[in-house]
Amino acid sequence: MNKQEIIRFFDHLAPQWDADMVRSDSVIDTILENAEVRPGAAVLDVACGTGVLIPDYLKRNVSSVTGVDISPEMVKIASRKFPQENVRFLNADVEEMDCGEAYDVIMVYNAFPHFPEPERLIAALNGMLKPGGTLTVAHGMSRAAIDHHHAEAAGNVSRGLMHEDELAGIFSKYLTVTVKISDEHMYQVTGKKL
Repeated sequence: MNKQEIIRFFDHLAPQWDADMVRSDSVIDTILENAEVRPGAAVLDVACGTGVLIPDYLKRNVSSVTGVDISPEMVKIASRKFPQENVRFLNADVEEMDCGEAYDVIMVYNAFPHFPEPERLIAALNGMLKPGGTLTVAHGMSRAAIDHHHAEAAGNVSRGLMHEDELAGIFSKYLTVTVKISDEHMYQVTGKKL
């Protein structure tokens, strides 16, 4: 997987991203609850796209949201949609950036298969977590559905979604695993930094 290919792929999709989105509010609520998205939390939304989860974070009265995405077109759209002072967007490669901040919650939602080196990503994000903070990798559909979707549309810019036990094994090198779900509705692994 080539990062420039990933950027081109998502830049191309950005204009219709919101119109093509399918979401389940109940699944998203479960994911955010499991991720401990609480009032006053500082959230880092990794591969935020057009900001699909920003309204959900704001409804939970977080103190701030930083969205980061490697696609400049996704970031442009997100920035226009959410001009609030406590929301900011960065066009950056999260594995290489130094944002100079630590977060209470880091969320990778519907994006994990697009990162070529999963352990490198988890290690980098762990370094951005506050003590007591949570890191979550989640998808709003089953592992089989994600793999099927990516095989059709995004085969050259994604890899299969790893089994939740394998991902929990990577998490456990850095964090205490608190959630591990893979069912017909969703996929989520969450860990807490102690």
